[in-house]
Amino acid sequence: MVKNKNTKDVTEERLEAVEGALTKTEVIIEKYQKSILTGIAVIIIIVLGYFSFQKYYLEPIEKEATEQMWMAEKYFGMDSLQMALNGDGNYYGFLDIIDEYGISKSANLANYYAGVCYLRLGQYENAIDYLGKFSSDDQVLAPMALGAIGDAYMELGETGKAAGYYIDAANKEDNAFTAPVFIQKAAWAYELQEDYNKALQLQKRVKTDFPNSTQGREAEKYIALLKAKLK
Repeated sequence: MVKNKNTKDVTEERLEAVEGALTKTEVIIEKYQKSILTGIAVIIIIVLGYFSFQKYYLEPIEKEATEQMWMAEKYFGMDSLQMALNGDGNYYGFLDIIDEYGISKSANLANYYAGVCYLRLGQYENAIDYLGKFSSDDQVLAPMALGAIGDAYMELGETGKAAGYYIDAANKEDNAFTAPVFIQKAAWAYELQEDYNKALQLQKRVKTDFPNSTQGREAEKYIALLKAKLK
């Protein structure tokens, strides 16, 4: 009987503790009810604002920017680089797209195009500037942008920076399309710096990792030349 009584007492004590906890929770909720409701309202407003911004502001901008940029892309493909950059009076060029639609995906892509235009025009500082503003996870464009910055630095005679960007480009996406190109360019940059050991290491990497690529098939002759320089 004593055992049952103790069990009953313990159960009652637990119930009282739970009731006490609930009472405290109710007091806290009542005390901070206004703040809690305000917080919920703010979250709802933020969520609704985000979706409204996407649908009624960003989507129309994206559509308009895309409609404007197709002609600049056409001029780019025709190698009419000045018109691609500055437009033709009827359609925007890449620089206009960047200025007018700065937060759009098209403006981001226009940074890449503008950078390549300036690279081809020999305006290497501008090329580095615009290519550096481009951001992408695309498996081809992301390494191509880094590699193009490397090309600009090579033209400026800054072979150390060029080599660094080539390595970054090669490591960005380890694919057979871009990686062997930029590994080999990095090797050439190091060779110009007379760092023949580093250049040799990179040429061997091309040959080993990408044997079926054009660069992989060419690597053997560069390896032989570098070994001769190291003798």
